Amino acid sequence: MTASGRLSGKKALVTGASRGIGRAIAVRFAREGASVVAGVRVEKDGEELVAGIVRDGGTASCVVLDVTDPASVATAVERAARPDRRLDVVVNNAGIGGITPLAGDERSDLLWRKILEVNVTGSWRVCRAASPFLREGGRILNVSSVSGRFGVAGSAAYSTSKHAVVGLTRSLALELAPRRITVNALCPGWVDTDMGRSGMMGMAKGSGLPKDQGFELAARMAPLGEVLTPEEVAGLAVYLASDEARNMTGQAIVIDGGQVMP
Repeated sequence: MTASGRLSGKKALVTGASRGIGRAIAVRFAREGASVVAGVRVEKDGEELVAGIVRDGGTASCVVLDVTDPASVATAVERAARPDRRLDVVVNNAGIGGITPLAGDERSDLLWRKILEVNVTGSWRVCRAASPFLREGGRILNVSSVSGRFGVAGSAAYSTSKHAVVGLTRSLALELAPRRITVNALCPGWVDTDMGRSGMMGMAKGSGLPKDQGFELAARMAPLGEVLTPEEVAGLAVYLASDEARNMTGQAIVIDGGQVMP
């Protein structure tokens, strides 16, 4: 992959950076010249990611960041902004999924709360903690989903949380506009990640098909017939974080092979 240096001189914090979409964004940002701070729950995962970025010629560090813990968020964001108390880009990628059927029991209740705590409240906490450090013209990218654009039977908590991320994005876009800070949401369709694969297998099982057919089933849901790679989502993130997107804000941008056409 040839990098263009579009993020040279920028400092970017990426949450949920240890795997999947977050990892791809962290790696691509570094290749584009950004100094990346990887927010991870397990320090050794962050150290492994940072070592790979440095071997590739990039600049990176990691902070332990648990979006469900306000103190962890405050401490991690402050450390990420050191030494000059500056952040240029914040990517809220940390998220979880799960099945929460209406006919569920107290376990469904617990999962409902956990999903909203991570996906919505966690993003809010990071935005709030990062705001004092974001320079004029900064960027916030919130990872939502196509499930933030339509409902999914049996996945009410996840779909609700991703709709809420879009609402959060639009509200903060207005609030931060006087500082020329843009806030946008990315809404990927099926992506080839561990979390995505788990969802694909669950979808296949729910359709009465063998689990190993889940990937093909997901691909057929998109008119272009493909499951996305994390790197494709990272490419969109680079654009939104760059100076080229300085007049794009409050948008929920779908990248899904044509599955959703607003």
